[in-house]
Amino acid sequence: MIRAAAIGAAMLTLAGCIPGEEPPPVAVRPPPPPTEERRPRQDPGPPLDDYQRRPVEDDEVSILPAPRPAWEARPVEPDARAVPDGSYVVRQGDTLRGVGDRTGAGSEAIARANDLPPPFTIRAGQRLAIPGGRYHLVRPAQSGIAIARAYGVEWSRIVTANALAEPYILRVGQRILIPGDMQAGPTRAERAAAFRLDIDDIITGGEPAPAPSQQPARPAASARRVLPTNAVVVAPARLTGGAFMWPVDGRVVKRFGPGASGERNDGIKIAVALASPVHAVADGVVAYVGDGIAALGGLVIVKHGGGWTSVYGHASKLLVQRGQSVKRGQTIALSGDTGYADRPELHFELRKGRMPVDPQTQLPRS
Repeated sequence: MIRAAAIGAAMLTLAGCIPGEEPPPVAVRPPPPPTEERRPRQDPGPPLDDYQRRPVEDDEVSILPAPRPAWEARPVEPDARAVPDGSYVVRQGDTLRGVGDRTGAGSEAIARANDLPPPFTIRAGQRLAIPGGRYHLVRPAQSGIAIARAYGVEWSRIVTANALAEPYILRVGQRILIPGDMQAGPTRAERAAAFRLDIDDIITGGEPAPAPSQQPARPAASARRVLPTNAVVVAPARLTGGAFMWPVDGRVVKRFGPGASGERNDGIKIAVALASPVHAVADGVVAYVGDGIAALGGLVIVKHGGGWTSVYGHASKLLVQRGQSVKRGQTIALSGDTGYADRPELHFELRKGRMPVDPQTQLPRS
């Protein structure tokens, strides 16, 4: 079971990496008496098969511990090359990637600076503008989050600066631009922000860069298979398994969007009984399992294809592993009050690409 003490210890370890930054307190309250009236599950859509209906077996609850995520297992050395603004005259036989290697700039950045469309053809004698900046050379198994932490820059800023797009998997040998002041370096606040993870960071910067001949990991059917941290997990090609279903039986106690005090909720909160089964809302592949976002406690992220991702937070027990294939309705966790939960509840999100979507617009109505 994921306990508040474990989350607090993880935050203290993180604080050691950020001088002068104290982790926020982890306030986990004991579950209140079950006074909430549970809401019947809304229309579940197509019927579940026998596998999805069966109860969770005891041996499925005790799974092997997951390995550390790629950004912790493979830290990055901040050895970016400073490249001045300049120009380059293309030689016979040059490729755009070769020009990047010669100048130290990213080939994608050069293409953007010169308005080169795919397939990025260049010709001998052509003069290319070389955009200056700090460029980090991606090595095998390096992840976006680890790169961002090495330079004290939020990963979302690196995504924007490099116009990265789905599936957000870096390429070994790719040179990515690191935004920020090359001379002054990051402030303490900027470095602290780089170490604070959110869902978007994990979705866009959590996968390690594969070695040149490395193929994506094949989805596993069981939680007993533990992938190494350098294995790459990719989303299914398309959304399958029918319409989304409700992840739990419960009552929505916090809706999507801005709250009364101005905070924004990227999902919904559903009050449930402690240790209730949490179901995958559609077929997919597990992209993350852990407690790396303190506010959400026990966390599962599933990629469904078609750009869709689902998020399940505050779990007390995690029943799947990264890289595991899951079916619509399959139990992937047990609900809890981990993280900054006010009660036993599920934090649930749906995302299309990087954009959070109100789950209640996609789930069956009662």
